[in-house]
Amino acid sequence: MRRFLEKLTLASALLPLAMSAINLRLLRAPPLPRTNTTCRVSLLIPARNEAANITGALGAALATRDIPFEIVVLDDHSTDGTGAIARAIADPRLRVIDSAPLPTGWTGKNHASAQLAAAARYELLLFLDADVRIQPDGVARLAERMRREPSLAMLSGVPRQITVSALEWLLLPLINVLLLGYLPLILDRKTVPGFATACGQLVMVRADGYQAIGGHGAIRSRLHDGIALARAFRRNGFRTALTDATPVASCRMYRRNRDVWSGLTKNATEGMATPRGLPVWTILLGAGHVLPFLLPASRPVTLARLASILFRSLIALRFRQGFATVLASPLGVGLLLIVQWQSFIGKLLGRPVEWRGRAYSEGPSP
Repeated sequence: MRRFLEKLTLASALLPLAMSAINLRLLRAPPLPRTNTTCRVSLLIPARNEAANITGALGAALATRDIPFEIVVLDDHSTDGTGAIARAIADPRLRVIDSAPLPTGWTGKNHASAQLAAAARYELLLFLDADVRIQPDGVARLAERMRREPSLAMLSGVPRQITVSALEWLLLPLINVLLLGYLPLILDRKTVPGFATACGQLVMVRADGYQAIGGHGAIRSRLHDGIALARAFRRNGFRTALTDATPVASCRMYRRNRDVWSGLTKNATEGMATPRGLPVWTILLGAGHVLPFLLPASRPVTLARLASILFRSLIALRFRQGFATVLASPLGVGLLLIVQWQSFIGKLLGRPVEWRGRAYSEGPSP
């Protein structure tokens, strides 16, 4: 049994190291824009109780340069003055609209995004969460990638994650660990739905392709809007791709430990925590990043430890995560698996998912 575990942990540690060696070469930052671009972009920001974020989000967005743009903010029934704060920013490039009541069968963010898209005027739509801070050249760089690849209908990336609290820096760096260690980015040239992914914090789409797939209405009940939208595009024959968004945007997604836990739990059943996927993920992540540091030292175990540390170091260096996240990786991965199992069991028991003051009694089917 011990020999089997040693072989399993070595193989599980080498897999993401080998995958990341390929993916880190394929994942490119958006190119610098041309000075004479004719693309126009609608920046679309859904905002529900974002009083603490909306001024910073709009300040960053309004600093956009090198491309024609508009900004549309949707005040989604906020009770903290978000809409008033946004309207107080007098700028002709900014519009603030109020949300219609949430219809049955829709999740809040998807309904907000659909309304924003309907209000947009331009051919490229950039959906931004209110906690994202886009760089002045970020919009133009994303649009330039879309211009250079006419077959690309959707482009997304993970902004540089700002982590302060314990659970933030333990868990949020694992977003890039999962993407770069386990997703074959070479398939971004294909339209295979099962390998499509995206980060809902930052998503750019072509308006015509978005309308062709039914927009956010096609994924109205889904909680993980990034992945769901990417798969909807691919099911309809469109290409989607990931980009390295580290140099073009930053985001502090959560500010309290309990929000980190709740947010990851919310998305789990549409990502890893599925009946088929969770056992596989538990073996891959547990054996590759936790078990090497629990087993007694031996040649395979030592190699597994080195492979795990090297892989995490490559990710930390590329995405500016800090070396402490490498040292704490076994604990972070263990906590991530606990989050996934909690979410999976909660869904089996019929517990509602709560987010932003709304409860969704039925999670979407995996």
